[in-house]
Amino acid sequence: MLSFKKSLVTMATLFVLGSTSAMAEDRKCELDRKVVFAGLDWDSNAFHTSVASYIMQHGYNCETDMIPGSTIPLLNGMSRGDIDITMEIWPDNVTEALAKATAEKKIVDLGINFPDAVQAWFVPKYLVEGEDAPAKGLKSVADLPKYKEVFKDPEEPSKGRFYNCIAGWGCEVINTKKLNAYGLLDDYVNFRPGTGAALAAAIESNIKRKKPILFYYWGPTWVMGKIGKDLVALEEPKFDKTIWDALNQETDPTNVKQAVAYPLSHAYVYANTEFAGKAPQLVEFLKKYETSNAITSEALAYMQDTGGTVDDAAIDFLKNNRDLWTTWVPADVAERVTAALEQ
Repeated sequence: MLSFKKSLVTMATLFVLGSTSAMAEDRKCELDRKVVFAGLDWDSNAFHTSVASYIMQHGYNCETDMIPGSTIPLLNGMSRGDIDITMEIWPDNVTEALAKATAEKKIVDLGINFPDAVQAWFVPKYLVEGEDAPAKGLKSVADLPKYKEVFKDPEEPSKGRFYNCIAGWGCEVINTKKLNAYGLLDDYVNFRPGTGAALAAAIESNIKRKKPILFYYWGPTWVMGKIGKDLVALEEPKFDKTIWDALNQETDPTNVKQAVAYPLSHAYVYANTEFAGKAPQLVEFLKKYETSNAITSEALAYMQDTGGTVDDAAIDFLKNNRDLWTTWVPADVAERVTAALEQ
């Protein structure tokens, strides 16, 4: 009897393995080589690259690879055909290079990855909400002079402290121009942390202790994933492209007299044109690939909290967001990816 049961188990196991093997062989990768991704040097791109790679590997039976580097060199590499896909292109940051490659039809836009990347000046909700909130009434940058005591700078207590971006970064330059335009430098110290980690640590530490803090930040990031729901973005004059362009072009911050809110940014997926012609099924998947600032920030917060890798974050996302990613791919691809996740 025991022998018979063992035989049944063996037959069932062979059936499952055979079914899985058959399912894995149903679809052949459209390329006879590895699909190469741009390994841009920031975490959100790495996360999206890992998600797309996992789906291609397990759903489309493709091998994948990644070339690390920074934006312009990798964009040029995609134009040459050394790279097939970039999961996170920010058009405002690579305007000329992107326009040139697109005009020459070397790359193709596959659509928006996430449409709501944010940049703003923030304060914690506990400072402005509630009857006893110390900065109740603070809503916009125009209100800040009235609340400088709340954000008192420890080294210059007659002023408040504004936590700017890191010295030399583009956001630091823009924020310095904004401080001039809004007439805030008489009331606030333009404080520039030494590193991105130092800025993130200052924000997280102050918020954990419910201390006052006024700062610039952006998303998607792990910071926004962890504490974004606890923040309020200060109102600024509505975005106006003419004013924004003039602000960008001015090299002397003291000459800037007008500023506006940061534009809401879109991050796009792009591909090499030749690759797109050879792999229409993969392109169809990438065209449907769409996430959000919140989804990406949550994945980065997962990495921060667990100490996990981008691959760990990708698997966590795929396991917990099946209703989303299965809309990007055909049913057979979804089945293979799901089977891989379960194994």
